[in-house]
Amino acid sequence: MNWILLIIGGLFEVGFTTCLGKAKENVGSSMYLWYAGFVICLISSMLLLIKATQTLPLGTAYAVWTGIGAVGTVLMGIFFFKESADFWRIFFIFTLIASIIGLKAVSSH
Repeated sequence: MNWILLIIGGLFEVGFTTCLGKAKENVGSSMYLWYAGFVICLISSMLLLIKATQTLPLGTAYAVWTGIGAVGTVLMGIFFFKESADFWRIFFIFTLIASIIGLKAVSSH
């Protein structure tokens, strides 16, 4: 169950970075709504990470949480913020995904 919470926490990390990007693109009240989304996603992500680390190894949980956030944020940047999708970025995204899967596979929990 804590692996699921950790994955959801990583997705909330993607949410708070996406909200930052969207807030940067907006002005006025819509900008503040994106910042509110940032705060909600940030708190949710941290609480889920805290819950997951109660039974999962801290180093593994943090690395997986950060990896999910990093991969998700890069993909959001490519698909929604028109960032580069060159060969090397995609290659290293796949190596990061492989590392996340490897950490999960060798974890004792």
